[in-house]
Amino acid sequence: MASISLTKVIEKMKLDNFTPDIDLKLIKIIQTDINRPALQLAGYFEHFEATRLQIIGFVEYSYMVSLSEDRKREIYEELLHTECPGVVFCRELKPDAMFLETAVRKGVPVLGTKKSTSVFMAEIIRWLNVKLAPCISVHGVLVDVFGEGVLITGESGIGKSEAALELIKRGHRLVTDDVVELRRVSEDTLIGTAPDITKHFIELRGIGIIDVKTLFGVSCVRETSNIDLVIKLEDWDKDKEYDRLGLEEEYTEYLGNKIVCHNIPIRPGRNLAIICEAAAVNHRQKKMGYNAAQELYNRVQKNLAQKREDTE
Repeated sequence: MASISLTKVIEKMKLDNFTPDIDLKLIKIIQTDINRPALQLAGYFEHFEATRLQIIGFVEYSYMVSLSEDRKREIYEELLHTECPGVVFCRELKPDAMFLETAVRKGVPVLGTKKSTSVFMAEIIRWLNVKLAPCISVHGVLVDVFGEGVLITGESGIGKSEAALELIKRGHRLVTDDVVELRRVSEDTLIGTAPDITKHFIELRGIGIIDVKTLFGVSCVRETSNIDLVIKLEDWDKDKEYDRLGLEEEYTEYLGNKIVCHNIPIRPGRNLAIICEAAAVNHRQKKMGYNAAQELYNRVQKNLAQKREDTE
């Protein structure tokens, strides 16, 4: 099960720690969902997801202030479950002494932020969705080409890294070479990143490892990219029929998400970088509503219909 350390959340979100005596090293967040415990503060603990990060906004805080001491003690004992990874107070609100005492006794970190409740919730949900997304590693090269994330795959030595290097020289941006970590952040979106150990490096057979960021500058690299298009490189087979129109899209699947895929045959003389550029621009054009293959088909049909009219 994917998880992320609470210390990383605190660092990323710049949170204040109201319970410094609690050891945070072993506390993990395992869910992308968060919870605003309004019903729980009112005493309804059925279906309470204690393993979620709990968010206290102004409304919850105002209700807590209105409770009697006995009622607070009762509610806090149930709310601050030992499985709770933490409670975050938004809008610079401060927990009361009883809340802090109960939290320390049960080992539940209490944190704070200056941000408004809705802004903080949006930021942390987006970030957790990326960090806790299902992840796999695939062999390939990921390059940002005209704003389209192009994943180039194929057998070792077929020319993926050389194509990526040529694309970089033409002004496009490298995300990762050799190993691509894919994360499914939604039903429509796959994000590709580089493993920390190989970030910004490219392997060229006969030369070795080169550092793209150092050689070509920071403008030629990118940390992450959506996977918009997959290009599979394969050796040219003269007996195989290759698609020459592109009327029907082919797809490949990663983590349950379907991505448009082109199989590109390789033989001497073909410029892979230009082919990848053309594929990326054509894919972008299709997303904007124009399909060149469909336009050609419509022209042919119109021409045939015109000829039939002329013969009649």
